[in-house]
Amino acid sequence: MTEGLKILSPGVHTTVQDFGRFGYQGLGVPVSGALDTESLRLANGLVGNPSDMAGLEILHHGPELEVLVDSIRIAVGGFGVSLNVLGDDAANVPAWQSIRLSKGQTFRITLDGTVLCCYLAVEGGFDLEPCLGSLSTYTRAGFGGYHGRILKAGDILPIKVTDVEDRDDLRLSPAPQYSPKAPIRVTWGLQQDYFTNESLKRFVSEPFTIHTDADRMGCRIFGPSLEHKKDYDIVSDGIATGAIQVPGNGHPIILLSDHQTTGGYPKIATVISADLPGLGRRKPGNEIRFAVIEVEQAEDIRRDREASLQKIEKSMEPVPNSPRIDLRQLYESNIISGVVMDEED
Repeated sequence: MTEGLKILSPGVHTTVQDFGRFGYQGLGVPVSGALDTESLRLANGLVGNPSDMAGLEILHHGPELEVLVDSIRIAVGGFGVSLNVLGDDAANVPAWQSIRLSKGQTFRITLDGTVLCCYLAVEGGFDLEPCLGSLSTYTRAGFGGYHGRILKAGDILPIKVTDVEDRDDLRLSPAPQYSPKAPIRVTWGLQQDYFTNESLKRFVSEPFTIHTDADRMGCRIFGPSLEHKKDYDIVSDGIATGAIQVPGNGHPIILLSDHQTTGGYPKIATVISADLPGLGRRKPGNEIRFAVIEVEQAEDIRRDREASLQKIEKSMEPVPNSPRIDLRQLYESNIISGVVMDEED
């Protein structure tokens, strides 16, 4: 049997994702990668991985998995999420904390509905073949990750480290914070002049709501209709992650990790890079408000955010010992210590 993690229940949409494959958009290949790179990065740090190593991206509802190797160390990064060890040795492990598990143990990832996604990092990563330098799954074309698709019950994900060191587990202290109501900061897009002045004002002053028609490629948002003062069909040009294009119906589309490489609708704005992880956490039904800033401000914010992430990573500390009965070991032990049988009986 292949050693690794067995998928007992896959959840709604679970895929292998890293930070994406760069350098191939000129060939029509999307970057893909995690919607929330910050949560994946921090989860990787907790198990001793490089920040951009591939983990499992879990959307909406989490999977249930079984450990098939001698031991593993895992951690979940995300907000409103927990890792539930099942069976006789049941335990509830919060996000932003690693745990070592042994062969035969099962666990479930549970999201409480606060955010769209969370990430499972495994010490040493997955033993999968990269595609164009990345393990990110691009399901529309069927490549990357595990057979280019979302995970299914019965899949066995091979992992590189099949017996991890028995050392202290780590946690982030304090745990990262996230506000789902924080405005999404943007810079004006290349085709800002395609929109009426009134539409530009409505874009920054009125709220939008993420529609159910949303996936890893992009999400439609509904709110004030944005009017074009010029034709809404343009010569297709390059698309950046976070670009907000507006088709003829006036309802914007925010382009996410699996976005197409070119687009032919005017782009009113682009989400700044520091706010892309927070955008990736938003789910259908969430409200979005936009705040326009200058490119120079966006660059300063990105540098400040990187400094903050490095500070969070340095806050990792050993998890305080929390005694827990190992029932499996207990059953196999002689707990009546000091009692011996009289040979004459």
